[in-house]
Amino acid sequence: MIKNPILPGFNPDPSICRVGEDYYIATSTFEWYPGVQIHHSRDLVNWDLVARPLNRASLLDMRGNPDSCGIWAPCLSYADGKFWLVYTDVKRLDGAFKDAPNYITTCETMDGEWSDPWFVNASGFDPSLFHDEDGRKWFVNMQWNHRGAGTGVNASHDAFDGILLQEWSPAQGLFGPVKNIYSGTTRGLTEAPHLFRRNGYYYLTTAEGGTGYAHAVSLARARDIWGPYEDHPDLHVMCAEGSDGPVQRTGHGQYVETHWGAHYHTFLMGRPQPGPFCPMGRETGIEEVEWRDDWLYLKHGGMIARDTLPSPTKVAARPPASVHRTLRGSLPPEFQWLRTPQTDRIFRENDNGLSLIGRESIGSWFEQSLVARRQEHASYKAETAVSFSPTTYQQGAGLTTYYNRHKFHAVIVTFEPGIGRALTIMSCPGDWPDERVDFPANPVPLTEGEVKLRVIVDGAKQQFWYAQGHSWKKLGPVLDASVISDEGGRGEHASFTGAFVGMVAYDLTGQALEAQFSQFDYWPGRAFTT
Repeated sequence: MIKNPILPGFNPDPSICRVGEDYYIATSTFEWYPGVQIHHSRDLVNWDLVARPLNRASLLDMRGNPDSCGIWAPCLSYADGKFWLVYTDVKRLDGAFKDAPNYITTCETMDGEWSDPWFVNASGFDPSLFHDEDGRKWFVNMQWNHRGAGTGVNASHDAFDGILLQEWSPAQGLFGPVKNIYSGTTRGLTEAPHLFRRNGYYYLTTAEGGTGYAHAVSLARARDIWGPYEDHPDLHVMCAEGSDGPVQRTGHGQYVETHWGAHYHTFLMGRPQPGPFCPMGRETGIEEVEWRDDWLYLKHGGMIARDTLPSPTKVAARPPASVHRTLRGSLPPEFQWLRTPQTDRIFRENDNGLSLIGRESIGSWFEQSLVARRQEHASYKAETAVSFSPTTYQQGAGLTTYYNRHKFHAVIVTFEPGIGRALTIMSCPGDWPDERVDFPANPVPLTEGEVKLRVIVDGAKQQFWYAQGHSWKKLGPVLDASVISDEGGRGEHASFTGAFVGMVAYDLTGQALEAQFSQFDYWPGRAFTT
């Protein structure tokens, strides 16, 4: 069986691309660096991370980007013997304006060095590039409307002001007429346009209804690329609103025809835990679809995507596995950091482990020494070990469960006046906009030497532990893990990433004190919750 999500943990906005018998999915990374995750599969069942192409300053620099900004909705395609990647670097979330520059980069191989980007426009986000049969290329993106109520083309939401189409080439950039080709359905919030062509029709897939529980995949078609576009008889191909199954928030995906003639559609999804809350954020799923009267429908009927579906091959889905990292040498592939292309300022990789260089606070939008991996399971255990010798409470290093500056818990090795080197807990429980930081446990004195740190997360509960030597001890109370989710704090419509667990260091004195981390282990499942 194919088991959804096929890309567990924060992996939203899946753009799927087939090259022969190889399948690639590009997903959004928002403020996490390097930008865009690309996974590969040959069976649609098991997927492996093969590239994060936006890995240098000329392609991406997100210092100063607010939480949940950065890389929105990439589009991956293949034409003319190379891969094409379209992406947005959103610079603003709140207020009337979005400030969303759009770019295109190319590479002949997935794991090669991607070209310096072409700037395309900044009229909206979620752009895509359609390569037509005659060789012409068309740039499609939603138009953002900052003017307010009563000024948009779709009465359901004025700011999402329809889908723009214009021709583009590497030599000329955008040229020729530009037209608003589609205003969306009554669900509104129309975004994420993807064009494809089949049987004499141009098909336009969009995402509608926002990123929450009313999300949907919508479809329209036209005989001419300029329209007019008619809506699907059911308006939507997928929508889980009002259902109670394990797969929720389905929307924003892309159609693909396989090399064996079957048809599939990717989508983003959420796996809500009782509450509800989605700590894994928006993940990637896939469903089989079929054509009826030149319209796409879910093959099994209805609009509700399944959590398991028949596999196209006899390949079995890989079971969840623990990951044990010594952190010697290069950074393990599952880890990312925040915003900056200047990695030499926030961490060093060496034969003894990973050195995090203390910079700004855990709440910074600029230069933050935080290296973490995605939470992929509702329950898990993670451990690390740190050597750190602070001399002031303004220096700290440790283990954190992290969503953004408003939503995190962290166990920190620091220096407390009257105590010396000590262990403490910092929590920011989603209290936007006040950003209150709580300290839910008294500091615990530490002896010299390495400190082992552990967190156990079981649904909405989490517990920190520590050890010096072989004996583990609980630290502080059970904390609310549901805060570290899309629904925590400001909620799902301002929280577009997912929960991470990882290592952090800060030095507010400006002395850049380093913390040495020797290992990082992650175990999925509930066997470790007692």
